[in-house]
Amino acid sequence: MIEGQIYQTDQSIPLLPRVRRTSKSLERLRGLLGRRPLRPGEGLLIDPCRSIHTLGMRYAIDVIYLDREWRVAKLVHALKPWRLSACWRAAMTLEVPADHARALGIAEGVELRWEPVSHPGRLP
Repeated sequence: MIEGQIYQTDQSIPLLPRVRRTSKSLERLRGLLGRRPLRPGEGLLIDPCRSIHTLGMRYAIDVIYLDREWRVAKLVHALKPWRLSACWRAAMTLEVPADHARALGIAEGVELRWEPVSHPGRLP
């Protein structure tokens, strides 16, 4: 996985300073399964991805669906374990801790951007 940060397009301070971006199909398939819950400021960017599931997970997550221009196409707050969700307009999904998207001010139509970090820290 590639480590980076998520910013709102017009801002220089990251909304999410610790984000992992999937780069292989097995990473996309696994997602957060078997991993500890995300902490505030952390996220998982699954690219490409139009649908996700929380089967086998033990905690809820917010799911942010992004289109090809990095605009929020759909937002699902606190998706509980053992659920499915999809957005056919999406190109990728960003998974964050439950209720974190609202706290960050992320809403449909907001444009985000990804920047890889040059000196990655340790993420779970």
